[in-house]
Amino acid sequence: MCLAIPGKVEEIDGNVATVDIMGVKNRIAIDMVKNVQIGDYLMIHAGYAIEKIDEAEAMQTIELFHELGGLLSKDDV
Repeated sequence: MCLAIPGKVEEIDGNVATVDIMGVKNRIAIDMVKNVQIGDYLMIHAGYAIEKIDEAEAMQTIELFHELGGLLSKDDV
């Protein structure tokens, strides 16, 4: 199973971007996605951007992660 998480691009340095993923800053490779700009939302898997998404889709996905987190107990993880 593959799980991708949305992140917002804050900085770009060559083929690496700093993204905000639900409040956590990470550096990711952006080689596989064309024309990445500061402010874009990307789906990220294993340290790589795999596609651009719009802000509405990113917010909806983040909300689903928050809902899922509220449903899990420590025994479920």
